Order: sequence, then structure tokens, then C-alpha cells
Amino acid sequence: MTTPRPITDLSADDARRVALRAQGFIGTPDRRAGVRGVLRHLGAVQLDTISVLARSHELIAYARLGAVGRQTVESAYWKAASDLPHSFEYWSHAACILPVEEWPHFAFRRRAYRNRPHWNHDLPDGTYDQVIKQLRAEGPLTATELGGAKRTSEWWDWSGAKVAVERALMYGEVVCVERRGWKRVYDLAERAIPDALLHDELDDRECLRRLVGLAGRSLGVGTRADIADYHRLKGEQVDSVIADSSLVPVTVEGWGKPAWADPAALEALPRGRHRTTLLSPFDSLIWERARTERIFGFTHRLEAYVPKPKRVYGYFAMPVLAGGRLVGRVDPAREGRTLVARQVTLDGPKAVPAVAQALAEAASWVDCTDVRVERTETPELREALSKELTRALG
Repeated sequence: MTTPRPITDLSADDARRVALRAQGFIGTPDRRAGVRGVLRHLGAVQLDTISVLARSHELIAYARLGAVGRQTVESAYWKAASDLPHSFEYWSHAACILPVEEWPHFAFRRRAYRNRPHWNHDLPDGTYDQVIKQLRAEGPLTATELGGAKRTSEWWDWSGAKVAVERALMYGEVVCVERRGWKRVYDLAERAIPDALLHDELDDRECLRRLVGLAGRSLGVGTRADIADYHRLKGEQVDSVIADSSLVPVTVEGWGKPAWADPAALEALPRGRHRTTLLSPFDSLIWERARTERIFGFTHRLEAYVPKPKRVYGYFAMPVLAGGRLVGRVDPAREGRTLVARQVTLDGPKAVPAVAQALAEAASWVDCTDVRVERTETPELREALSKELTRALG
């Protein structure tokens, strides 16, 4: 693909600010739009099974809105005032909560799944039709309510009902409309998706064009790889539509690669209050490791799946965002009503007040009354952080 001539040059600092604003971390958030506004703004919120302080999708809203009640967050993601689903779960960057308006954009992925020649799980004859029939009569239902999620205790050993409903989910005949006790709740798409959106009329190119445009707006500015990663597209898919996506070519100081930006993000340099907060390792601000290093000079890696002796920063190390920069990491745990910072890594003594603030606010949000710091790089930093925490906790 021939890269068009850039329309403007951005400094590295400008690009960082554009990215922060696009992700909802600069300025006062529109609290009237709440969690639903965060979801629509980001376009995708990743789900994950790990829960330390809270589930990752709860942490996404907290990082941008502050101490919204956790049950309020959970309900707001899935249900509108009318009690009809206004979101759905599907495969985007990973398993993500998506605004219901994006249903048509994933027609290309649903078609690809329908045309898939083989699956890892066998589907017993008649099971698929039986699951659809049961959902029509009784839904919404979990896999357990459909006849069982597993045949044995092995994580991969799905029952026939689970295989069928997951296949129907990928095909688009069934929708995950919420999580209940972390179990997917399935319903028929014809009930869960508004009639105006329940179609696969968009061809693959139009689906890709829209998703590339949405990714660019959610990122503010990004390289081809950044934009592709947002909804896990292929690079050549991005190349095929980016010229028609409404994004504009720019150059960014130090990036060394062509970039594209949302035109609205270039109209004025971002200003406003910076959030100080702990970030989920699954936050879309830091999804793509190379992008995080390029923008923040910060190496981010989830170590939950790394053998314990090889971990550097901890099981669920959460980056700390302050003043528009990533200034450290905290590996948290909970013991009763104490938030335990098992390991804290700081970008020097200047980061201490911000990390203390982030820890104190997070503790309050999850109903902890105390914070205990176990390890830092040096005893001096641990002492300084403990003093700041005493002040921050009042």
C-alpha cells in the first residue's frame, strides 16, 4: 500500500495527549453518560476471568469515572433503562463487551465463523437445534441451564449443549446478553438485538471500513498495527479500507512508522484534568505492548500466566497513570478490608504521591479501610509511600 502524504506532524507529547483524550483520561468525564458512555466511547471493553481488586471490565469504568458503585457498573454495561440489552459480548480485541450499535459491523466475522471448515469440539447430531429450541422457549439461559457446560472437570471438555450454544454465538444466531456469576447468559439474537440492527447486510469491506474508523477514533492516533490490534484485524484488512475510513495520515515524532489520526482529535490540543488511577492490565489504553512502549516509554506485560519465580512485577501488576504518564506499577491483593500492595515499582521518588493517591482511592472504591505496602525497590521508597498513604487515607 502506498502511504499518502501526511497532513500534519505531531510531537511525541501531542500524540500522547491525543491518545489519552481519546481513551477518556484527559478532561472531566461526562458522568451523565456514565458507564454506557465509556463503553460507547471506547467501542470495546475487554472481559477477563481474573479478579483481584475487581473484574477488569469494572476497573475500566472506575479508571475513567472514579468510584462508581461496582453493581452499578455491572448493571450499566448490560442493561438500558428499558431493561433491554444495549450491549453484547463478542470476539473483538478478545472477548469484549460491545455497544449494540456495533452488531452490524461484525457481520464479516460471523460469516467467517459460519464458513469455518472445522472446529475443535465435536457437535452431536441434533444438539444445535435443541439448544435453539430451548432458548426460544425458555431463554435467556446459561450453559448450565441448557444442559450443562462441561462433561468432566477438565476446562476444555465442553458438553454438547455448551459446544452448540458457543457455535451459535459465533454464528450470530445467539447473543451473550450479560454475565451472571461470570457465566455467559445466552439469548436468541432476534430477541436481544433491535430489529434495525439485526442484519448481516454490510459486506466485508464495509464492516472493516467502519471498524477501522472506530478504532482510529478510540485510539486518537495510531500506526497500522495499533489500528489492526484494536479489533484484532489483519494488517492487509486495514490497508484495504483505511483510505476510506475518514482517518487522516500524520507523522509522529519518534514513531518511525506511518500513522493515522482521527481528524477531530487534531482540531485542538487536549487540555483538562488528568486522571490519577490504577489501570487494569487489560485496559485498552495499554492493550498493545509496542504502542505502550512507543507512547509512554513503559514496558507492560501481564505476568499472571508467567511462572511465579520468573515474575518481575507481580501476578496482576497494575500500571499507575498520573499526569498523563505511567509512573509505576502496583501488584495488589486483598486481606479482609486491607488492600495489600504486594509489590510496588516506582518511577523514582516523585511518583510516590501519585501512587499513594491511586492506592487510597482504589481502596475506598472496593471498601477497604487500610492499605499495606509489602515490597518496593528500596526501604526508603516504602517508608515514603507508607507516609503518603497515611495522609491520603486521612
